[in-house]
Formats: sequence, structure tokens, C-alpha cells
Amino acid sequence: MSEKMILIPGRSSKQGTSLNQGKLKEEYKEVTSTLEMNSDDMNKMGLVDGDTVRLSNETGETTVRCIGVKPEDLPAGIAFIPYGPPSSQLMASDTAGCGMPLSKHMEVEIEKIST
Repeated sequence: MSEKMILIPGRSSKQGTSLNQGKLKEEYKEVTSTLEMNSDDMNKMGLVDGDTVRLSNETGETTVRCIGVKPEDLPAGIAFIPYGPPSSQLMASDTAGCGMPLSKHMEVEIEKIST
């Protein structure tokens, strides 16, 4: 079962501190490949913390693990991922002249990867 959601990539404190350690370090890779989802959305999709999901849109696709957050911390239908290689796979090259790809309102399809 897949769901369309709005993905918001952005900075997080964990992403920032792990970036200081280096982009090739395991901590940075883990942080930037972890999708945060509303726990109610996860329940609806039959997902549990640590499940692997595929995110896809018209630009590309990536595979990450997901964790749930309280509904009051992340609205239904919205997912968050720290900036990094996985989120970059979903961003088009257009920067609208600002130098940073447009990324704050990407519609993505999220589906569980069978293991």
C-alpha cells in the first residue's frame, strides 16, 4: 500500500552535528536516510519504526528507513527528512535563481519495501 504525501527536507540538529563529523561517517548516513512520519500515517500504512520505505516522485526515487513522531509534532500527510544524499535524489535541478533546489513542497509516493 502506498500513500502520496508532502515531503519537507530540511536541516536538523542531528544532521548538523553529524555533518561536522563528516559526510562519509555512519552517523551522517543514518541521520540523512531516516524519514520522520506522523505515527498515525504510519499506522494507516502498516509501518513500524525502522521499516524501509521507497520515496518516489517525477524526479527520482530513494530508499530510507522510517520512524514515527507524535501527531502534534508532524501533521498528517507531511513527512520530514534531513538534507542529504537520499533527499537530493528527489530534488529537481531548478533553483529559481536562489542556488538551492526547490524542496519544501515535494509530493512523493511512499511505499513499504517488503523484507
